[in-house]
Amino acid sequence: MTKQRSKTGRTRGSNRPKSYMRASEREQFILDEAVRFFAEHGFEGQTRELAKRMGITHSAIYRHFPSKEALIERVYEHIFLSRWNSDWGQLIRDRERPLEARLTDFYLQYADRVFHYDWVRIFVFSGLKGFGLTQRYLELVRSQIIDPACLELRHELGLPGTDQYPLSERETELLWGLHGRIFYLAIRRFVYVTPTPECLETTVRDGVKTFMSGGPEVVRSMMSESSIDRSGSARSRATGKRPKSAAARGRARE
Repeated sequence: MTKQRSKTGRTRGSNRPKSYMRASEREQFILDEAVRFFAEHGFEGQTRELAKRMGITHSAIYRHFPSKEALIERVYEHIFLSRWNSDWGQLIRDRERPLEARLTDFYLQYADRVFHYDWVRIFVFSGLKGFGLTQRYLELVRSQIIDPACLELRHELGLPGTDQYPLSERETELLWGLHGRIFYLAIRRFVYVTPTPECLETTVRDGVKTFMSGGPEVVRSMMSESSIDRSGSARSRATGKRPKSAAARGRARE
């Protein structure tokens, strides 16, 4: 059968099973087709329709997966976890290289791994329907990439560590902003189906460079404010006076 390419860029061909498959082959076949099916229809898609699409009985699905939820969990493992590189955390922490180079390498690799029709659409559908897959994945991103990158930025700037100043929401939001900027390209390409650069390398490099041109100054400012607030609190405890807020300090300088 001649394969056809859809408007989204996916290649479509025959999705019928071979006349004979071992149990492991049939399970993998069902999983692969479930990925395609959920990417197109979301998790509201019915397993009866999936079975019809594959040319197998509805009960055949449940011989391999005890429930729809179990099938969705396997989709998560197959789509998300299999494409996560366990070396990425170490890449971010490698202080032998400038942070800009580390972030650039990470996002180039990340885009290559996750900028795919099935991955992006299942990620979005999961978030919309509250299945928890998206939240679990983003927690992995936070713990392995976002928080470590914040710490590495402090180290590169010669700023105190978390033993003195815990990571703030403002700091982590700076990194989430960079992450979101890169991933939004995938949303435009596979969800909105609008034009995006064919080669992402330049766009990724520009995004990281823009972050590094402004992010460090913002973090320095945050740490300076935190230091002033702490010293003010210490003085107030010693004198019994309440410390001035940042706004009050600003008015006093006017």
